[in-house]
Amino acid sequence: MSTKRIPRRTAIGALAAVLLLTGALGASSASAYDNPSTQSASGTFVFKTGPGIQPAWDAEDITISAISPGSMTALTSTATSTIYLPIVAKTGTANATAGGFKLTNRATRETVRCLIPTVDTRARAIDCLLDSGYNSTIFSIESIGDRNFLSNQNFKTSIFTDMKIKIISSEMASVLNDALSTNVFTDSVIVANANLTVSRRTASQ
Repeated sequence: MSTKRIPRRTAIGALAAVLLLTGALGASSASAYDNPSTQSASGTFVFKTGPGIQPAWDAEDITISAISPGSMTALTSTATSTIYLPIVAKTGTANATAGGFKLTNRATRETVRCLIPTVDTRARAIDCLLDSGYNSTIFSIESIGDRNFLSNQNFKTSIFTDMKIKIISSEMASVLNDALSTNVFTDSVIVANANLTVSRRTASQ
């Protein structure tokens, strides 16, 4: 796949590298980080295709599927697909998942895999490890509907709801279209709604 690389944020790139070194790509949890600013974390990132997106993709033979340990549910009644990815680590505002998801052209069998997506709520971006081994920012977080922060003596939990997700740029939309031999991808529409819940132990633990 020929891609134009998008500059990656330091926290996202470092976190992805740490996760690869510790085997988080295929694990349900991560530990023993070399980066002292990276913390083990738990929670879920939920990525649900937006209104009209699934029918548009289906018309062009584009499908989405989860990469283990992620999972997916598809509802024909609402024409939506929902990806569930476990959170495994946190560096600052960058929250790393395990697994990922895959876009496939059913007709050509071409694929684009977004591995160990990292959701950065401050940078408003979702970074993916590609099959090429490079990190690229594929999605932007256009808005976050609500934020809640909970804590007790053991854990701190951050909850972000109703996040509106778009492809980050027309350049990246072209990359996806070229890789999947389609013209369905654009940066002008909301492709997904997402929620993020992240829990980590307090510093005293």
